[in-house]
Amino acid sequence: MLNSKESYTKLIKSEAKRLGFLSCGVSKADFLETEAPRLEKWLKQGFNGQMQYMENHFDKRLDPRLLVNGAKSVVSLLLNYYPEKLQNESSYKISKYAYGEDYHFVIKDKLKSLLQFIQDEIGEVNGRVFVDSAPVLDKAWAAKSGLGWIGKNANLITQKVGSFYFIAELIIDLELEYDAPTTDHCGSCTACIDACPTEAIVQPYVVDGNKCISYLTIELKENIPNEFKNKMDDWMFGCDVCQDVCPWNRFAKPHNEPAFAPNNEILTFSKKDWEEITAETFAKVFKKSAVKRTKLSGLQRNIEFITLKKS
Repeated sequence: MLNSKESYTKLIKSEAKRLGFLSCGVSKADFLETEAPRLEKWLKQGFNGQMQYMENHFDKRLDPRLLVNGAKSVVSLLLNYYPEKLQNESSYKISKYAYGEDYHFVIKDKLKSLLQFIQDEIGEVNGRVFVDSAPVLDKAWAAKSGLGWIGKNANLITQKVGSFYFIAELIIDLELEYDAPTTDHCGSCTACIDACPTEAIVQPYVVDGNKCISYLTIELKENIPNEFKNKMDDWMFGCDVCQDVCPWNRFAKPHNEPAFAPNNEILTFSKKDWEEITAETFAKVFKKSAVKRTKLSGLQRNIEFITLKKS
């Protein structure tokens, strides 16, 4: 029977790899001292826009022990979503993470399998799985566990694979061997800041959500402000510009997760196809997709706003 922190940690990381995760890191479940003032300042500046949920559960967002009784370890996991084929270049654009099935369900199933494995192999371990489903600072925990560093575009970046991956956590009441954070490798590069169509990266490492195309096309429920006319860069759902220009993403390799395989229409539709999309086609193309969040009306609003530049 396994009985050491080292063997438990190796066992968990090995199973995470078998389940298809790109990498797995572990950090001590503790209060995020460095992130607390940063988050407070970001919220006070109103950079969360209409994302009121970012203001809720402030304490829980910074301390996983308030989410799971007796929490000892945060197991952070990365799952690659970089696609093998990209969309038709002359079409309206969808963020790569939304090409396939909604990641929430895909990852949650894998995390539940991992937790079940831990309970079967190690014994009575209490824990919870998290995929954007609770107030958890994913990127902060992943960085703390050595899976990468938070770049100037506020995304987690890893030297060997870039940043096209999902981040998820397992918070458990089992003590493990903890990984050390890595160092920042952005250097003097400002590619993401220079390329952002709406100048949303207001300073290195700080993004004003109100200006971010991902926020404008997904989170914002009202009309997109006129100040962004001619600045949407043909993005109708999400935006990948700050990742596409990041030098570290030249190391991105296609994922091998069948659930993330795109519907053919996503890759081949022309602008005209998207402009004329029906409710029936929307339901078919985005049946299990994260794009369902914005609904057909939201997608149509975004397309209409993009085409305003021509008027």
